[in-house]
Amino acid sequence: MASALKDPLIAPADAYNLKLIANVHPEGWVNPEPAPRYNLVVVGGGTAGLVCAAGAAGLGARVALVERKLTGGDCLNYGCVPSKTLIRAARSAAETRDAIRMGVTGGSVRVDFGSVMERVRRVRAELSRNDSVARFTGLGVDVFLGDARFGGPNRIEVDGQTLSFRRAVIATGARAIAPPIPGLAEAGYLTNETVFSLTAMPARIAVIGGGPIGCELAQAFARLGAEVAILEVMDQILIREDREAAARLEAALVGENVEIVTGCRISGVERRQSDKVIRYEGAGSAGELAVDEILVGARRAPNVEELNLEAAGIEYDRQGVRVDDYLRTSNRNIYAAGDVCTAYRFTHVADAMARIVIRNALFWGRARVSRLTIPWCTYMDPEIAQIGLSEAEAVARGIRVTTFVQELSEVDRAVIDEETEGFVKVLVTRGGDRIVGATIVARHASEMISEIGVAMAAGLGLGAIANVIHPYPTQAEGIRKIGDAYNRTRLTPRVKRIFDRWLAWTR
Repeated sequence: MASALKDPLIAPADAYNLKLIANVHPEGWVNPEPAPRYNLVVVGGGTAGLVCAAGAAGLGARVALVERKLTGGDCLNYGCVPSKTLIRAARSAAETRDAIRMGVTGGSVRVDFGSVMERVRRVRAELSRNDSVARFTGLGVDVFLGDARFGGPNRIEVDGQTLSFRRAVIATGARAIAPPIPGLAEAGYLTNETVFSLTAMPARIAVIGGGPIGCELAQAFARLGAEVAILEVMDQILIREDREAAARLEAALVGENVEIVTGCRISGVERRQSDKVIRYEGAGSAGELAVDEILVGARRAPNVEELNLEAAGIEYDRQGVRVDDYLRTSNRNIYAAGDVCTAYRFTHVADAMARIVIRNALFWGRARVSRLTIPWCTYMDPEIAQIGLSEAEAVARGIRVTTFVQELSEVDRAVIDEETEGFVKVLVTRGGDRIVGATIVARHASEMISEIGVAMAAGLGLGAIANVIHPYPTQAEGIRKIGDAYNRTRLTPRVKRIFDRWLAWTR
């Protein structure tokens, strides 16, 4: 067994996980001899770190990459890749059950959970070559596996070796942590980091936290056959999302027999024979909930411990490493990127921040985080995709906006697909068409939101979107219909009178 498989987060020790470990933490790896000095030392081999290392090396920089556990970080090993693979299997089960709406009938759906999880491990292993130690050494990066500690303002210690640098970047990411609930640790719980090691389906699952991770996995497990309850401390699930979008997703979960308890206060957890019993009080309800597994999806903490950041003069707090708009830390030769320094803990944001670091750290660039137009998605069914400001955020900032909404029930392709439970919502500046934010709820909202992102980044307004020919029939036509709705507001009574006179005169 490969040594990294002793980590409980990677189990079972099958051929797929062995392949994964061979790529992202090869057994018997010997760290190289350090160069006298590096242009860039990257601490952390997740998305931000890998993009920094590959990009800098590709430009000719001498680069070292330090990873203490598994290259690929959360996204490959415990996050995006395994979760979306599991979600796809759950969607297949739901589509099969719903096929009768299309006039297609067949036998009952039987989920082989062991095979579902085997596919999760297979897909993860296949994709791991992109983040492998071998790939990065092939790019000219010196890869060091071990614990990194700053030994001063311009050097890092790794397993007795010293890496001197001109610039460095901290990209150590974040980790799942459990809320301080009495008895939870003793009863045992899963996180997004351990749930993908399951080989047998828990019959009953309680999900603590109604954020994106909790809701995505709650729906997936419910579709695969588990009884699922979400316990959320706030008065709604998906608290960061547009209120109407969150309500649509809550209705979808309830329609799939997921129990949701909001305003929930958990007083304790205890073991009773094979059950894990949660004592709680919620909005209008109180009692005990007996389950087989508890999944914690509520909290994450930045990985800043044990780096000896004080030795390098780097300031940090509970939210992570402190950075300015250029991603510089309090040590101007050291930068940070990804989950360790931002509240936007998404893979694509880590990637974008890494590109800023490359420009600013190596080439005296002036790229700013504040200029990024950031989308994010919750991969439920339907999906939520958000970019820019929500209506509530616009109000809080004193920005006057006009809101345009297109229900998917009036978009032909959504009707054809039986996927009408959703909408496109776009916010523009009052009296103009500059887009300040958008929300899409749709089966493939994550694929649709980028059109609006391109428009926002390029400074194009809704009027320009209306001029783009969209293929028919597609659900993205809903975006074009929003553009048409904006154009109709330009036909004021005065303009209409002018048109009437002109057309009468030219008849």
